[in-house]
Amino acid sequence: MSRSIASVLTTVDLRAHLLAARLAGVVGTTREVSLRSYRLFAARDPRVLIGLDPEWVWDERDVIALMADRCGVSADPGHISGQDVIDPELTLAALDAFARRLASAADRRVPVLLGTGHPQRLIGFYAALADGLSAAGCTVLTPAQGRRVDITTRFGLRTYNLDYVRGVGFVRGADAERTGCEPGAHTHSPLPVRTALAAAADAGGPLPELVIGDHGWVCGAGQLGFEAVGPADVNDPAPFVGQAEGLVSVVVPLDDGVRSDYYLPLARYVLNRACLSQ
Repeated sequence: MSRSIASVLTTVDLRAHLLAARLAGVVGTTREVSLRSYRLFAARDPRVLIGLDPEWVWDERDVIALMADRCGVSADPGHISGQDVIDPELTLAALDAFARRLASAADRRVPVLLGTGHPQRLIGFYAALADGLSAAGCTVLTPAQGRRVDITTRFGLRTYNLDYVRGVGFVRGADAERTGCEPGAHTHSPLPVRTALAAAADAGGPLPELVIGDHGWVCGAGQLGFEAVGPADVNDPAPFVGQAEGLVSVVVPLDDGVRSDYYLPLARYVLNRACLSQ
């Protein structure tokens, strides 16, 4: 990873970075984990729907076929072990589409909302986008800051607080220290974005015309009719189903569990493509 972040801007360089960082190509997610998620999605398990209410009937084979088309995983249901894969060409194409959505938002100077269920990995990525959009004249919204959010986890009901760092929403444990403590809690829940959007509506707006996020942020916003874009891993089929059903505008297939600095070249690439580089 000797190449500097600032230099990873061309498509050729970014493709090499995706493979070297294992953001695409052979990724950290195993086939077993992905298939378990596809089965749970077909059974409409809320933990995997993450805010989406699919209109169509999706069985496991349907989900596998979709993920093969959108991510490049094996389309063979009999392939049940080993590391999963993401086609870097699909990632690059989705990043270009993602950049076009950002450029459109910047051209119209619309309000935007950014949030993540992966704060320890992705806050820097989203914060760079927030900086670029803000510099272009977009209002970066931070509604419901400090609002309580009760989320059901595998450990039972847990209380979190909605917070923002550099314009990016996420949740912290209710007893966590805020000052100087950037990382928050990992969650797939759509409740944080629902809380933020409800607070914005109750305050009389403005409401976001573009929501940028992952997990429950992108699915929850898309389900409510907001334009939503963001990245998703191969074991998170809900955003890709949302895209297939027209609820999510752009989903970028990539591993969402690598080092946080590995996502910064993607932000630079997208901002450059959207003509938002500072």
